Amino acid sequence: MQFVRSESTDSYLSAVHTYVTAYGCPVAFYSDKHTVFRINRSSAPGGTGMTQFGRALAELNIEIICANSSQAKGRVERVNRTLQDRLVKELRLADISNIDAGNAFLPSFMLAHNERFAVTPLRSEDMHRPLSLSIDKLTDILCHREQRYVGSQLTLTYDRRRIILERNATSEDLSGKYVDVYDFPDGRLEVRFKDLLLPYRVFSKDQRVSHTAIVENKRLGHTLALIKAQQDSHFEAKVKTNSEKGQYQKRGRQIYGPDYVPKIPAEAAAVAEPTAKKA
Repeated sequence: MQFVRSESTDSYLSAVHTYVTAYGCPVAFYSDKHTVFRINRSSAPGGTGMTQFGRALAELNIEIICANSSQAKGRVERVNRTLQDRLVKELRLADISNIDAGNAFLPSFMLAHNERFAVTPLRSEDMHRPLSLSIDKLTDILCHREQRYVGSQLTLTYDRRRIILERNATSEDLSGKYVDVYDFPDGRLEVRFKDLLLPYRVFSKDQRVSHTAIVENKRLGHTLALIKAQQDSHFEAKVKTNSEKGQYQKRGRQIYGPDYVPKIPAEAAAVAEPTAKKA
């Protein structure tokens, strides 16, 4: 259990990392049909028909079972409904109002909650398999990983960024080939070819997310973090107002007396004169 800023692939991968490190690998996870866990469109173009989360679990030899009925869905959500009532009150009593303090409070809350409400299982043996991977290998599995095509100029595109590979003995032969991009939940980005780390630089660091960009829900948290970083860097708008251009001149307020007669331009008077005569 942990608090996160958004329900995304990165947050679920981070949660699995914490879980398997503490308890080992379970036989399966039981979930709803969220797009993080399964591709809900049978006609989705490209890819392997498996989400990033599903790919990571497959590499860890963990099955994922999606609830397919209202009763099963209720079983998944029942604990969430309890926590959304009980946990909120406990946080308020502890005067906790931010994510870091909430995550620090959760272990003690979970211990007290389980001691009070846990039910003794019918089978007491632990079905978790010991984790046989190193932490570095586990981190490489539990991340967003995609392949990208390398152009003739040793460039590739990922997440609306142009990445330029540094020229060396390995990268010189990569034109026309595919490399692996590792996008870690903590924000790190690595480019590899057959497990060899490739140095690179980003061509357009200040590239904005398009106002019409289509972002999948599973990557929404990552995209919002990118937008927030751009806004925090005081991005200067390209379109300036008249005040910023120096074309606006403030004028004092004019007060007219009772004998004031407005001046009518000659063109307007010429147009208005025939109308007045006709009337």
